[in-house]
Amino acid sequence: MTATDWSPSTYLKFEDERTRAARDLLARVPLPTARKIIDVGCGPGNSTELLAQRYPRTDILGIDSSPAMLADARKRLPSLRFEAADANAWVPEADIELVFANATYQWIPDHLTQLPKVLKALRPGAALAVQMPDNLAEPTHALMKAVAETGAWAERLAGAARNPLPPASAYYQALQPFAAELDIWRTTYNHVLADAEAIVEFVSGTGLRPFLDPLTEAERAEFRALYTAAIAAAYPPMTDGRVLLAFPRLFIVAQR
Repeated sequence: MTATDWSPSTYLKFEDERTRAARDLLARVPLPTARKIIDVGCGPGNSTELLAQRYPRTDILGIDSSPAMLADARKRLPSLRFEAADANAWVPEADIELVFANATYQWIPDHLTQLPKVLKALRPGAALAVQMPDNLAEPTHALMKAVAETGAWAERLAGAARNPLPPASAYYQALQPFAAELDIWRTTYNHVLADAEAIVEFVSGTGLRPFLDPLTEAERAEFRALYTAAIAAAYPPMTDGRVLLAFPRLFIVAQR
């Protein structure tokens, strides 16, 4: 099976929860104005929209590797520019004043090397703002691996999980030589969702994709059923019948 493109509709089923971290990241950006901004991994444009609201007279470009996400972003924000680019190798031009990346660099295995290149390319006073899910130790992701290891698909899914994020100290060591100011913090969000199936739906547009993409349609249904049962056991309903999804995220704001 070949990898499918990202699904904007699945991603945006939980738009408020996904955009909350982007809002919190943007709130810590220390730039009162900016002439040129790049939204790296812009997705369907929800984070780009926040940037346009804060910097309404700014040249903003959203970049992403997903044609489907770019198409949705263009529909959402027809007055802004969106282009295909690979964040694995992309570095900004020297006149960019803000590089904003919400839930993008965790997908890049060598991002601890790539992020300093991005920051170093900026001119003094410009900023790099990054948020990455730091949730591989949570049951949502631990159970993906557990289900992957127990089925006939085990060999195909051996490398499906992305690597855990390095500790905050590693990012400090990598970025500090190029930063006049550097702020790193971790926040755990507790999202109230309807039930275990809602948790599965939440991760199916992101972390679950590498596990499902290599499978046949029948295997995907089987995997999802096993995973949903495991999630239901790990996230029992609260007194109101809903479930609480803990979601840790790592934030970095570096000013050149």
